[in-house]
Amino acid sequence: MPRKVRRVVTGHNAAGKSIFIVDAPTPHVFQRTKGSAIVHELWETAGTPADNRGSADAIARGHRLPPPQNGSVFRVIEYPPDSERLAALAREAAHPDDSGRAEATDRNNPRHAGFHKTATIDYAIVLSGEIYAMMDEGEVLLKAGDVLIQRGTNHAWSNRTSEPALVAFVLIDAEPL
Repeated sequence: MPRKVRRVVTGHNAAGKSIFIVDAPTPHVFQRTKGSAIVHELWETAGTPADNRGSADAIARGHRLPPPQNGSVFRVIEYPPDSERLAALAREAAHPDDSGRAEATDRNNPRHAGFHKTATIDYAIVLSGEIYAMMDEGEVLLKAGDVLIQRGTNHAWSNRTSEPALVAFVLIDAEPL
């Protein structure tokens, strides 16, 4: 069962005073197949500068990998151990959907089935566990508290432990290479 990620969102009341408008686990949780990564969508912006008006849930939409054009997305992903996840990635490859994942995936990379590339800059913060960030050439082990800035590169995430790794991401739309 996926862990719950509490989402606290602020806003303004009719008098312009700051208030809390959401304080609950995010209802926007996606998992394509058993054993695959669990994505907790938290917030999205449709452009820069961001629009802080209103109190609508900015992420109330289906899951997709990239942020909106000129926008950003904030999510937390729970990566199961590769012993579970690699089989799930193989099942997903056999049944691609319209989330954008199939287009971003590097199916020809023999190093890891999770290789993909997006036209984004990603800020990744390991919250718990440990995970390898893999590039076409090289890899680095990231542990809780470590931060990776991923700049539109072909990459994969590999959890070689027996425990899930929890990683927070901010993806910002960027010019493709």
